[in-house]
Amino acid sequence: MNNKTKLPMPAPFTVRLDEATLTALDQLAEKTERSRNWLVTRAVEDFVALNAWQIGKIEAGLAAADRGDFASDQEVARVREKFAPKR
Repeated sequence: MNNKTKLPMPAPFTVRLDEATLTALDQLAEKTERSRNWLVTRAVEDFVALNAWQIGKIEAGLAAADRGDFASDQEVARVREKFAPKR
């Protein structure tokens, strides 16, 4: 028996795409020399990771708000000044 960890077998999953998206996916697959499956898998993984990160940040912000942990008026003014258009 070797020390390699066996990865679970991927579960099959069907995705329905409109023709324009499918054509764009095929063109990308050809240009990157990757399969449709590889590209779609990466896209779904990135989407899930990004949304999990975003939800985590939102939940952390809501928890901070529930604790009353808000920026002071001075902190808000400093940030507004930093990003205000230059005149």
